Amino acid sequence: MHLKAINFIGFQLGWLACVLGGANGWPWLGVLLSVLILSWHFNKAGSARQEAYLLLLVTLIGGTFDQLLLSLELVAYPAADWPGRLLPIWMGMLWMLFASTLNVSLRWLRDHRLVSSVFGLIGGPLAYFAASRLGAVLLLHNATLLIIGVVWAVWMPGMLWLSTRMDGYARLNEPAEGPAHV
Repeated sequence: MHLKAINFIGFQLGWLACVLGGANGWPWLGVLLSVLILSWHFNKAGSARQEAYLLLLVTLIGGTFDQLLLSLELVAYPAADWPGRLLPIWMGMLWMLFASTLNVSLRWLRDHRLVSSVFGLIGGPLAYFAASRLGAVLLLHNATLLIIGVVWAVWMPGMLWLSTRMDGYARLNEPAEGPAHV
């Protein structure tokens, strides 16, 4: 199976495991599956170090945003068996999983800033809405999805910009060298 398809499917399976685990009080289900998916991802990278930098930076920024949503009481995690008002660990894993798509299955968005912004505007809130329907997160204010959409509309092109600077898959995406075809 093609690397991009495996990356996309891995993200979807990881997302589902994190959200369902989070909704049902099994946060480690998503964490364990995410670790397996991310291990495969790093194993396939041309530069695991560059990829790790990207995943950590995106997770730090995205996790800070989600922590802010939680602290401002715009969201809540009803099944979170986690200390205080801290973001559940499975949310951090979701950010890492999403970041793992930036240099692989979402790489095509790099040259399409407007499309990536619309993708963020729609896709970000859609993910939170789906997670809320599955019981993993409570959306506590009418404007929560709008706020998420606006932030993601700006943040998505930003993440893609970072991915061009920390591209652990660059060598794998370069054209193969060989005889020139006329």
